[in-house]
Amino acid sequence: MAFDYDVIVLGDYCLDLIFTGLLAFPKLGTEVEATELAMETGGACNTALALHRLGVKTGWAVEFGTDDFSRFLLSKLREEKFPEDLFVLTSGNMRKITVSLSYPDDRAFIAYYDKGRMVDTAIKGIIAKRAKIVVIPALLYGPAMNAGSALTKLKGTQLFMDGNCSEDVTIDNREIRKAIESVRFYSPNCREAKTVSKQNDPEKAVRELGKFCQTVIVKDGQNGCWCSDNGAIYHEPGYPVKVVDTTGAGDCFNAGFLRAWLDGNEIKTCLRWGNIAGALSTQRAGGNGYKLSFAEIREKVKEVSI
Repeated sequence: MAFDYDVIVLGDYCLDLIFTGLLAFPKLGTEVEATELAMETGGACNTALALHRLGVKTGWAVEFGTDDFSRFLLSKLREEKFPEDLFVLTSGNMRKITVSLSYPDDRAFIAYYDKGRMVDTAIKGIIAKRAKIVVIPALLYGPAMNAGSALTKLKGTQLFMDGNCSEDVTIDNREIRKAIESVRFYSPNCREAKTVSKQNDPEKAVRELGKFCQTVIVKDGQNGCWCSDNGAIYHEPGYPVKVVDTTGAGDCFNAGFLRAWLDGNEIKTCLRWGNIAGALSTQRAGGNGYKLSFAEIREKVKEVSI
């Protein structure tokens, strides 16, 4: 059976309101003025749209409403001719909004999410279509993950799981270990990797997590990334850029890595693609504010490899 997509991305959209150029963190009763404000697509859209821009045949199983925020996201996606066959359109509000206070090294968030049917939408998407890789936007575990893992395995699909998780999730939990063992790729950021592995060093964290998953990628921002691939440990230094906003950089890393992987590149080249895609995205506000292109990243990878 042929694949309908190279990648299917799961997860909710988000509309990101991103404040940059902040001189301090706000306190109760005070006002801090930003120098720039951006309204960008966010959430799982960061990876989905980045993959699409990099020339990967990408579907996205996502639910939209009839509210203004949903319409804004849909209009942006239609401008880029993103495939809509896995979109679920629901009458009423499906508002997914994040306010990001962005500083050069980190961010703080305020969020509001109307309750939707993310799991049902995801399951319907992976039943309807077949993909080489399915991207899970967070460390998902429990019955929904077990069902999704079994379904994708029957279809010959590999799972790529991002590391987004709460602070009380650790490898001591049997369900967490089972989830990580069920995916082909696990890609937490450095903080998430340290939390889950209970290790304080990124190299130790990637070694520990590599006991449970074939390929673990720990994203460490400007410090680059660590990877355990079939037990072999790699470190790839970061790609230097002038950082404006780091929102969505890890999602764009995932997209760059997957484009290189689908092209059959060796693991170190895939890590370079991820680092460069993530770094370039930080030069504009929002995960999709900088328009990634295959040609630009390919040339920068060549420069790094010399």
